Amino acid sequence: MSSEKKPSKALRDRLRALLLRLTPTERQRLLALTIISGGLCGLAAVAFHVAIIKASSLLIDRAQAAPHFHWIYLTILTPALGGLVAGLALHYWVPGAVGSGIPQVKFAYARHAGRVPMRDAVGKFVLAVIQIGSGASLGREGPTVQICTGITSLLGRMANVSRQNRRRMASVGVAAGIAAAFNAPIAAVTFTLEEIVGDLDQTMLSGVIVAAALAAVVERSILGQHPVLESQRSYTFGKASSLMSYAVLGLLSAVVSVAFTDSLLEVRERFKQLTAVPKWAHPAIGGALTGVLAVVGLLLLKADGITGGGYQTLAQSLTGSLTMKVMVGLCVLKLAATVFSYASGGVGGIFAPALFIGGMLGGSVGYLDVAVFHHSPDEIGAFALVGMGAVFAGIIRAPMTSVLIIFEMTGGYGLILPLMVANMSAYALARYWRHTPIYEALLLQDGVVLPHGKPTAEEAKAELSGEVPP
Repeated sequence: MSSEKKPSKALRDRLRALLLRLTPTERQRLLALTIISGGLCGLAAVAFHVAIIKASSLLIDRAQAAPHFHWIYLTILTPALGGLVAGLALHYWVPGAVGSGIPQVKFAYARHAGRVPMRDAVGKFVLAVIQIGSGASLGREGPTVQICTGITSLLGRMANVSRQNRRRMASVGVAAGIAAAFNAPIAAVTFTLEEIVGDLDQTMLSGVIVAAALAAVVERSILGQHPVLESQRSYTFGKASSLMSYAVLGLLSAVVSVAFTDSLLEVRERFKQLTAVPKWAHPAIGGALTGVLAVVGLLLLKADGITGGGYQTLAQSLTGSLTMKVMVGLCVLKLAATVFSYASGGVGGIFAPALFIGGMLGGSVGYLDVAVFHHSPDEIGAFALVGMGAVFAGIIRAPMTSVLIIFEMTGGYGLILPLMVANMSAYALARYWRHTPIYEALLLQDGVVLPHGKPTAEEAKAELSGEVPP
């Protein structure tokens, strides 16, 4: 064991010495690390994205395409087995890789100077590929953040930068991860400021911008310039009477957001109390339930999207090609499947499911708008687009990001007024009904209280003795 560690330690020492020679001051070192982080995080995000696509085609896609009625039990069995593998690995190998990754990063930023163990980042990569690829109703965006923060944390430690700058490197990893996962560098900056940093440290902001831009450049140079979701047309705000419908959409988005958050926390608590079944088997239960809901969607609605992130089906909602019955059904099924997948202890994020649920809700309200106001059916896709941002704002509680991320993901900028009306309504109402944001609520459920504002000297010392929550 010790003979294996010596070569890697010697290599780290040589790299550190080279970096110190090339960048004698810490400011220069921080800039160099930021540039390196942007490139490495972009490559890691692309590899993660491609690995999930490959795993999905080998696992859940093949299960759903099985002949005769074999696809039914294979669609249930595949995510259950994926959950079982993830559960065993989480229990015996890398417990810090559970969940979306963003609560862990928030805690690491607040209490551990941004330190995310590389072991957790590697575990997140491997287990998220297995679980999302096998059909869990979870997204890749949150895990990408933890993976990238693990990379920047390692670089900061290797370069021996100060504690404050290691904390800044964590924000660099968050921004690079979001930018590469969503192909949305501007939204990545706002999300990092809204959700992680909470203030405008000029040095931190400059690093966040550089890393987000570089990660997006790497992602686009490999996967192409196309937005994550292709919109067949450029939507614009037409009839003023539609504002009433968009306001209703904001209200319903707040209701759905609170229902999602409450259900997730309640079911997660039930799984915590489920001692009759080993904890490592819980993700298998969530996977099996997700598979059942996927079968229901395919049998009753003839529609996919319950497993994985669901981006292909979500893209159909932007064209208005899904019926109202299908959209309502997928909205309910996806909400339930995501709750089971995440609350049972799965590995994956809630960004993509939140966007999916919002798209289906928005499209359903679009059908009502057409029926009541006799507007053009072409506007159903516009409502789906706005619904994505509104539910995202209600669940994630990042209002600026929720507007910008829709623009960058779809390449459409013509719905600024409806987006602002629906998003701010959903955000304000959800925050009024449930003041604690979902990521902080998840941490509170694990007995972790995040500090607000900059840590005091006593809190900074206390950070050294804390543990990263599961």
